[in-house]
Amino acid sequence: MKPPIAATEDYSSTFHGDTRPDEYFWLRSKDETRVREYLEAENAYTDSLTSKELEQELYDEILSHIKETDTSAPWRWGPYEYYTRTEQGKQYGIHCRSRDGVEEILLDGNERGEGQSFYSLGMFDLRDDHALLAFSEDTTGGESYTVRFKDLATGELLPDELTGTYYSSAWTNDGTSLYYTTHDEQMRPYRLWFHRLGTPQSEDVLVHEESDERFGLGVSKTQSRRFITFTMESAVTSEEWFAPADEPTREFQVIEPRRQDVEYYAANHEDRFLVWTNDTGRNFRLVEAPVSDPSRANWRELVPHREDVKLEAVLAFKDFLVRYERADALPRMVVSSVTTGEEHVMEMPDPVYTAFPSVNAEYETSRFRFGYTSLTTPVSTYDYDVGTRQRTLIKQQEVPGGFDAATYESDRIWATAPDGTRVPISLVYRKGTKRDGTAACWLYGYGSYGASLPVSFSPARLALLDRGLVYAIAHIRGGGELGKRWHEEGRLLHKRNTFTDFIACAEHLISEKYTSPDRIVIHGGSAGGLLVGAVTNMRPDLFFAVIADVPFVDALNTILDPSLPLTQGEWEEWGNPIESEEVYSYMKSYSPYDNVEAKSYPNILALGGLNDPRVSYWEPAKWVARLRAKKTDDNVLLLRTNLGAGHMGPSGRYEAIREIAFVYAFALDLLEKRRVQS
Repeated sequence: MKPPIAATEDYSSTFHGDTRPDEYFWLRSKDETRVREYLEAENAYTDSLTSKELEQELYDEILSHIKETDTSAPWRWGPYEYYTRTEQGKQYGIHCRSRDGVEEILLDGNERGEGQSFYSLGMFDLRDDHALLAFSEDTTGGESYTVRFKDLATGELLPDELTGTYYSSAWTNDGTSLYYTTHDEQMRPYRLWFHRLGTPQSEDVLVHEESDERFGLGVSKTQSRRFITFTMESAVTSEEWFAPADEPTREFQVIEPRRQDVEYYAANHEDRFLVWTNDTGRNFRLVEAPVSDPSRANWRELVPHREDVKLEAVLAFKDFLVRYERADALPRMVVSSVTTGEEHVMEMPDPVYTAFPSVNAEYETSRFRFGYTSLTTPVSTYDYDVGTRQRTLIKQQEVPGGFDAATYESDRIWATAPDGTRVPISLVYRKGTKRDGTAACWLYGYGSYGASLPVSFSPARLALLDRGLVYAIAHIRGGGELGKRWHEEGRLLHKRNTFTDFIACAEHLISEKYTSPDRIVIHGGSAGGLLVGAVTNMRPDLFFAVIADVPFVDALNTILDPSLPLTQGEWEEWGNPIESEEVYSYMKSYSPYDNVEAKSYPNILALGGLNDPRVSYWEPAKWVARLRAKKTDDNVLLLRTNLGAGHMGPSGRYEAIREIAFVYAFALDLLEKRRVQS
């Protein structure tokens, strides 16, 4: 079967005197028959080149490492233990609680998702009296949710329905009302509403509308359950407001008015707010302020700014605090006593790991629930007694199918970027894997928005490791692994550091004989798709295959179009090429679609979602069309668009496993063919 050839049209755009052709602009017309037909033709071509036998083998193998009928670690709130369980053969979780050992099903995702090609549960918000559940659902993948209310005594749904909502919500303490957010046409959560049960959505009270299109809005309730807070946040600036949760009609009060390039976030502890802010240093300090007047004039410093440690969050319990920090490219949790001020760092068993706060629903407690995982340790849930410093394992992810952690080895190595910066790489491989350059390597990266890639266990990844692959995570600049500076040195006019860091990681893996250029598979999704697209243009000789998952590859065209979802909020991450010729030229120098050339490229698989509100389906479609027209090699180039989902991919767990098996099969089939040919 021959690959489909996309038609070209004479279309171009002009900015700052620069006219750029965009011959595949027509692919943006989602509702046109020819667009659907082209995407379906690409899907058929991809299907014709997929090894169905290998895909099924991988699917069965991955599934063999997953306990299909399972229960999450239960967490206590009041008289109940809450948990989610799964049943073999069913796509979605079943949300439950128990009291005195008697189970009660709160919401069965399989019943709610029956007959839907896509189903996603958004927020799941229990009222404080445990009698009513507010939950939201999306059936397209477009991330626009409808909120419904369930009476847990009768099992009946209330007539109230709230449409066009986003992810966050908060109940008032009297249980009569719910705060929630709605999004605009650009999918920006910008309005906060007050809904009183039993009234139509048309009568809901607009509490706040955020007019600055760089900012999104989220609402929540503090751990103490004393306050409702809502936060407006851009990439580099934030502002937080609060009101007593017991007085839902009272107006909200700002903690501190926003200042450009200053972020702060707050937790409530008794009659004070604990505020972590980067007002005096980019890695944040911790201050306290009285609830009566928490403005900056009353801030008292508790933990100063540290250049080598980033303070990321604070959890406040009645008798102790937990600071979630990042140092030496690793997370850490610091527990401090409220009464004595004594503090200690919670010890972790592995040299490279991810640890994170889990569900902690109760304010008055002596225990802290956290999660732990590493590249060789399945996800584990612990209760930590802050007085005795003893941890109790509540549940560890069970991995059937003969998994033995001692069979695998993980490591942390460092590459050196062109400017001399040391870049961490996390590795895992099967013990006995030869360090002679013959092993294949799966290299994953992201590097945007200050996000730190978790070093976590994956049952699916065993299918790669058991076939002799080295799995590597490149913790490149643009992420947050080494604090705020790590983000700053990989955004705006420093964005190319993200790409050269990744290339340096690949070169280091080669020089250390973990792998060779003809054996490296690179993988990235969303902004990570921009990463793999950019480095493929820059160094196509360095990689064997490229997997670009919902990739942000038409970056310049997207950031030039403020009508698209999220664009205006992205200008603080990438720059505004409309107003700045320098930003325009800089983005043009790396935007993957703009830099496709007549040269040899690696094997490429691009994945998109037709209903994706974050990275439009046409970005991978246009990229593949231009690559197919210009590339000079005979390597495989495939596009698969999920015609019934969005940015997060398929919603059902078995469909998600099927997609992983498909992606793995693409790479492993090509690697095996290369091995045979050599």
